[in-house]
Parts: sequence; C-alpha cells; structure tokens
Amino acid sequence: MAACGGVLTRLDPALNHSPIPNCSASADAVLEHIRPHSDIVVPLGAGEPVALMDAIEAAAARGDIEGIAVHQMHALHDRPYLHGAYPDRLRHIAYFLSQVTRPCYVAGTVELVPNHFSEVYGHIARRTNDPLVIASASPPDRHGYFSLGVTADYTSSFIGRGRFFLEVNSRMPRTFGRNQIHISQVEGWISNERELDEVQPPALDALDHTIAGYVADRIADGACLQTGIGAIPNAIMSALSHHRDLGVHTELLSNGLVDLVEQGVVNGVRKLHNRTKVVGTFALGTRRLYDFLHENTAVELWSARYVNDPRLLSRERNFVSINATLSVDFLGQCASETLNGSYYSSSGGQVDFARGAMYSEGGQGFIVLHSTAKHGSVSRIVPQFAPGEVVTLSKNTVDKVVTEYGVAELRAKTVRERASALIAIAHPDHRDHLTHEARRLGYV
Repeated sequence: MAACGGVLTRLDPALNHSPIPNCSASADAVLEHIRPHSDIVVPLGAGEPVALMDAIEAAAARGDIEGIAVHQMHALHDRPYLHGAYPDRLRHIAYFLSQVTRPCYVAGTVELVPNHFSEVYGHIARRTNDPLVIASASPPDRHGYFSLGVTADYTSSFIGRGRFFLEVNSRMPRTFGRNQIHISQVEGWISNERELDEVQPPALDALDHTIAGYVADRIADGACLQTGIGAIPNAIMSALSHHRDLGVHTELLSNGLVDLVEQGVVNGVRKLHNRTKVVGTFALGTRRLYDFLHENTAVELWSARYVNDPRLLSRERNFVSINATLSVDFLGQCASETLNGSYYSSSGGQVDFARGAMYSEGGQGFIVLHSTAKHGSVSRIVPQFAPGEVVTLSKNTVDKVVTEYGVAELRAKTVRERASALIAIAHPDHRDHLTHEARRLGYV
C-alpha cells in the first residue's frame, strides 16, 4: 500500500501505479453524492465514519445541503445537528437511543423508529429511496475488497443493493463474514487515520457476579450463547471459564469474548450454523478486542437480518439468550427500553433472541437485573408497570428472570406461580409490600 493525496492506494501494475479508482483527498467529496431531500445510512457505534459526518454537518451549517435524514442506531458522537441546529437541512432518525441521542429524543430533536434489530434494514429500506450508505472500513485487500470492520449490522445488507461511500482507516480491523464490499461497488472513498471509538467494559460488582453464577450454573457444555449489553452479561462471560465447547451467535462482540476464545472455551464445534465460528453483527469494546478481531478467521460478522433472525436461531440446539432489563412486572413482562415512562434505549435484539431461544430444542432465555435501583429504595420487580412504560418482552415469551436472590422460572407457569416466583427473587425489604399488592390484584 502507498499514499496518494493523503489517501491509501494500491500499487497495481494493471493500474500503472495510479490511485485506486474513486479515492479522494477530501471528505467533502462525499457531498457530490448526496442529493437534496435524500437519506444517509450510518453504521452504529465505532463503524461511524467520523470525517464524512463532519463534512456533512459542516455542509449543513453552510446551507449547502437540504432536507437530509440520517438513519443510525446507537450514535457515539455528540453533534450539533442532533440538538436541532439545522432542522430543515439535517435531521436524525434513530433506531436505538444512546447516551448521546437520549436527551435529544426527549428534547424532540431526534426521532425514534420502534423496531426489532433483525428488521432494521427492512425499515430503513422501506423509509428511503436510493439512500447513500457511508461507513468506516479497512483498507482494500489485494483483491480490491474493503471490510466494514467492526460492523455488519444493517449496513452490510445494502451491499449490492445501495450506494456506498467509505472512510478508510488502517486501524480498522479487517474482519470476515458478510461485510466485505468490492471497490467496484463504492461511489468513492477517503482516508482518515484515527483511533477507533472505544468503550471500556463496565465495572462489575458483587451482585453482578452473584447473578452471573446463577446463570452460568444453568448453561450446559456445548450451548450456543447470545449475550447482550451491560455489566451482568459481561459478568456471565467471565463466569464461563470452566465450560467446554461453547458456541457464540450474538449481535454484540465485546471484550468478554476474547478470553473465552483464547482459553478454548468457545470453539463452536457443536453449532449447527457457522460451525467453529464466532458470529456477531457488530463489535464494540477496547483496542484489545479490535486487535483480536483483525484477520481472525475464527470470527465472522454477518448482517443483523441473519444473526438476529429468530427462525434461524430456533434451529440451533441449546441456544441460550441472555439480556438485561430495567423492570419486570408480576406477569413477567419486561420493560427494557423505558425508564420512568421515558424512552431510554429501544428494543434492540432482545425479542429476536428470546424468541429464538424459546423455540430452540433445549433453549433457554435469561432476563437479568438487580433487584433494586436507587440504592435499594426502588424495587425493580413491580406489581404493574406505571403509565408510559413500554413492554419490550412479552409475558408469553419470557423464560427465566434472574436477580441476586435467585432464578424465577416463568415458562408454562400460571399467573399465581409467576407472581410468587418473582416476589421470591425480589429484595427482602420489598417483599411484604409486593405480597400485599399481589393479593390486592388477585394474583396470589
């Protein structure tokens, strides 16, 4: 590889040592491919092309673009347009709220589309007409293929179906699976050398480890795992070091995965789909994770349409889904995306994976949470949800609910049995009140 005008180029005799077609020295080149009143699709998390988004936002500030909508899950970079700086020029449509977009949604400057992660590509395709996908990527290999690196998510589903403009970063790991795109399929690309966005693993406390122990004890050798975002799922990964022949088929690849693969705990030899491979749809963690992923043939990134498809998951034996929630009511309903009646995130893949586990032979679905919030003053096991709370996982799908006080097994249980089991894993300080409310509701 060599540099040409500040961008990477391939020295190929057939090209007479000329730059790779469509490379540009300036991020402003992307503006030539943005049409008025059109749509831009951006990968989630560390897949965001920061320089391209900077150029697009600067164009909005100058008034050079008009009526543009940006479609993205889980944005990491705070930007003026998210706060309504250019409402008629550039607006944001979210498919999952992050720490950055959450207050913007509350303020009304960001819109949110309810969804299951497996269906996000379909929603974007339905809402848009000839969108431009902009994404970070690894440098092209000797065959002319870029890799979308830490993402496949919904963007990889546009390969061969939509226009792409890439931001190439040599620090982006080259990953395998279904997230490669040939140079002939891109409208253009630039180079931007920058460190990838990192998210440190959450700090774990004694409650996280206790909950992790309950879950790990119920996972059999050879199971295929999905773990969600948060401290407890990370603690569960660390509690599996003595298991054997585990498989991974999950949306998020995080730091907790690295040790299990390097220890030989995760090898995927008993999987049905993508046997011997770790499968995910995006990665978000530290440099250690990104270095682990680089040119690692044991890991594959596939689109969320594939990874999160409950129909595919149901055919995987002993599939285990592990996700966190914010609150559970006596019926077993899980409110995982709202807090005090306001949107906090979105559904993500929780329902996709829970339904896959529900139909898997030997499958299990775990919902994990601390029993209380606000230093123990608020029970997260509640009789009924308050107005405004949104049910993410229905009572008919939930399987096992786990707190630091044990496991409530809800599948095939009556309303009375559910309420009693959930009260038993609530914090002792709240059990009398919860029992009183269960009697008032006629549940026990």
